[in-house]
Amino acid sequence: MSRVVVYTLLVATLLLSLPWTPGVAHSAEGKLPITLPENVPTGIAPWLYEAANRGTASAQTLLGHLYREGNGVPRNYGEALRWYRKAAEQGDAAAQSGLGQMYGNGEGVLQDYDEMLKWYRKAAEQQEPTAIRLLGDLYSQGIGIEQNEKEAYKWYRKGAELGDAGAQLQLATRYREGKGTSRDLKSAFDWYRKAAVQGNQEAQYWLGHWYATGEVIPQDYKEAVQWLRKAAEREISKAQFELGRLYNEGKGVNRDPKEAANWFRKAAEQGDSRAQCLLASWHERGEVVAHDAKESLRWYRAAAEQKDADGQYQLGRLYFFGIGVTRQPGEAAKWYYRAAEQGHAEAQLQLAHAYLTGQGVLLDYEEAIRWYRAAAERGVVEAQHKLGTLYLNGSVVSKNLPEAELWLRKAAEAGSADAKYLLKELHPGSTATTTDKRSSGHNDPSSRLVTTNGEGSAAKANPSENSSPSSLSEFRAAAEQGNSDAQYIMGYLYSIGREDLPQDPPEAMKWFRRSAAQGNGCAQIRLGCAYLHGDQVTQDHKEAVFWYLKAAEQGRAVAQYQLGQLYAQGKGGINRNWTEAIKWYRKAAEQGDREAQYELSDFFLHGKGIAQDEKEGIKWLRKAAKQGHPRAQMEMGLFYSRGQGVAQDLITAHMWLNLAAAQGMDEAVSRRNDLTKKMTTSDIAAAQRLAREWDGQRSATP
Repeated sequence: MSRVVVYTLLVATLLLSLPWTPGVAHSAEGKLPITLPENVPTGIAPWLYEAANRGTASAQTLLGHLYREGNGVPRNYGEALRWYRKAAEQGDAAAQSGLGQMYGNGEGVLQDYDEMLKWYRKAAEQQEPTAIRLLGDLYSQGIGIEQNEKEAYKWYRKGAELGDAGAQLQLATRYREGKGTSRDLKSAFDWYRKAAVQGNQEAQYWLGHWYATGEVIPQDYKEAVQWLRKAAEREISKAQFELGRLYNEGKGVNRDPKEAANWFRKAAEQGDSRAQCLLASWHERGEVVAHDAKESLRWYRAAAEQKDADGQYQLGRLYFFGIGVTRQPGEAAKWYYRAAEQGHAEAQLQLAHAYLTGQGVLLDYEEAIRWYRAAAERGVVEAQHKLGTLYLNGSVVSKNLPEAELWLRKAAEAGSADAKYLLKELHPGSTATTTDKRSSGHNDPSSRLVTTNGEGSAAKANPSENSSPSSLSEFRAAAEQGNSDAQYIMGYLYSIGREDLPQDPPEAMKWFRRSAAQGNGCAQIRLGCAYLHGDQVTQDHKEAVFWYLKAAEQGRAVAQYQLGQLYAQGKGGINRNWTEAIKWYRKAAEQGDREAQYELSDFFLHGKGIAQDEKEGIKWLRKAAKQGHPRAQMEMGLFYSRGQGVAQDLITAHMWLNLAAAQGMDEAVSRRNDLTKKMTTSDIAAAQRLAREWDGQRSATP
């Protein structure tokens, strides 16, 4: 209940308790009798109505409160405004504050921030705490006034010092978050306590939380339970969850899992996703609560729909294995994807499995590699082992022994026996080439490099010899003798590190530079990438252009694409030059680079630096789409749906949108669903059949 309402009820109760008889009222001092007016609104004490009519500001303010809140009388904003204004014009601070609130909320009057501010300031000048706190809110949120956290802090401080619990809460929060003032957890704690003592439930939660964690003050579980219970009993869901956890762990109270479940359920019913996931897991296992697969599904879904990553992953798992629901790999993949996008490592692993096997999604090896890598980089051993194995076998991605060794070594170091065995099968000098397939665009062009010489053949210790170096010492000797391929490999080995060669980025750069100076395209791209991102060198886009240009002139698509990007974006002192961008995008696109194909299509479709040519734009867009570029697929779907640049074909449009949607493009999902409403059942079935026929190589697309 708001402070205004509490004040209204208290004063109303006091006034209504005074004695009166029909036709006669007593003044507040109990002296001269007052003749009561006729037609007094039902629910209002006649003497109060008379006092307000005679100009008593406090009575007018109270009437404004009653009409605004609908307390004892039907809510009537017009009457509330009338009485507030009468009192406000007499200087009553509470009425000025109430009038400001009505203008701010547009209650019975056109919303008017200028009027709102005018009345708040008048009330604040009289030290009215509610108006002062509300001015803090306005400055904090930038409502009707320019946002200014320092000014918000100033007003909250004034309100807090006047004893307003809401202002004390906001001031404590500013100290906790460092908004508008320096971060000061001790001051935050002190102000939270002041607000908590006045009954502010949010402040009570923070006291309990900090007593439980010992983050700001010495840990005291009994105090934590006391404050968390106060907040929990007033429906603060996060307090209910933390109180449940203390009961479950027996901290500050006797351990009572059933009482814990009670509080977890209360929190879950209010939407706390942590409680929802915990309850779901208990129902799934039959722990503390009854085993109930449907309840488990319900609570995981509730968490998932709030974008809780673990809830999304767990819901995907239930759909994949058919726990409490019919098995639906497609629905599983949808929820895995949402969790994976939020960085949930296990979801990334399961999504990678789905793309590798085509379960619930279209078969897509690029996406599989992408998500295995994402999970592997988060330390998932199974993903590291799988990624290493895929690079070692070269079945779904081009064989790449250094990449294989990198990921197998990480898995082995984490205890994978299989990875340790496979490492024994690898030889440091084995030749391999990396993949031309990309997992996530061109963020790390070096991941696509050929890791031997410029043409992908074995690096030789001596060009006249037919055999390749078979040990680190032989590679080093060949590099010292000037072999550019060996120099590149030495740089690569120093960049990733091995048991017999500690990682040494500066040494890696030394070898890359020596190799690049001799014309090694891979090394030139490495240097371009280093200067582009400021990796082990001072960031220098002009120097990046220099090295990318050398590699691009050798026909390296990666370098050509990066040159196109640099000229298109005009960053780091490089003048934007669309003509140059188009030239290099075209060279990379003609070699099959899907990112370059998509960018080139954009230039033609929008006439950037070149005459607009829809036909040519769609040609390159189609090439990118056929290689699985999700945005290109979606745009192809839109062209077919509108009949723009191509004959209108809703079946083909649906196929392209479906393919893009399967790669996780939310916009493609909504576009596809909208298109579905315009199609017959047979046409939808035909479109879905076309999408299903799409294979990993994308060889038979329209």
